Amino acid sequence: MPQQSKLTAIGFSRVGGMAAIGFAAMITLSNVVMVPAGLPLTGAETSEVTEFFATEGTAVGIGSALVPAAWILATLFGAGALIALRRSERERDEAWSLLGLAGLALQNVTFAGVVATRLALASTAAHDPSATSALWALHDAVFTLNGTFLALALLGLSVGGLRTGLIRPWHGAMGLLAAALQFSSASLTHWVMAGGALGLLGLVGWLLWVVWIVAYGITLIRHKPTTSVRRTTHDHTHAVPA
Repeated sequence: MPQQSKLTAIGFSRVGGMAAIGFAAMITLSNVVMVPAGLPLTGAETSEVTEFFATEGTAVGIGSALVPAAWILATLFGAGALIALRRSERERDEAWSLLGLAGLALQNVTFAGVVATRLALASTAAHDPSATSALWALHDAVFTLNGTFLALALLGLSVGGLRTGLIRPWHGAMGLLAAALQFSSASLTHWVMAGGALGLLGLVGWLLWVVWIVAYGITLIRHKPTTSVRRTTHDHTHAVPA
């Protein structure tokens, strides 16, 4: 028999777990670069936005350069979680893991719009500040609405993980709380864009999301395929490879 590849030997769910931790590291590093540089908050004044994007193009470029890798890692995480959950879900005719993977894919696409808008602002703010107000409003709207897809990912993989016993109750509860906060922020986008305390909904939800995905990654790395037990009409047990 041919020698197994390293990927097969590691196990795809473990690859997904490592990708989850890598994703969290990438998005955290991106924020570590841009936030100290003065990235404006949702609802910031146009003058503040213009000054940041006109003078901090390097920070925007570095922060944006990390995001494509984060999207790939997020998709790998979703696929790894699906592998860990799907067999048990099929037995119950459920698809929570597919829902979670769809949420991750949709948030990747949506956040591409956020990053594209930031790059457009960095290119135009110094030369044509008249476009800044409209571009920043678009940025804030897409950024906040992205919470819908984060909520979908959190909901699907939290419920799926709880129902299959992959994750612990506290972990699932954290995911559901983060999903509720993200969805509430997205639903209130019009008012969040005006600034103020409502912006904390999305911020707290995002922080919980980062902790949740790191914990999920550790769970997938530790996960070992088990055997499911099937009973016949004669009550004999047969091990079925998972």
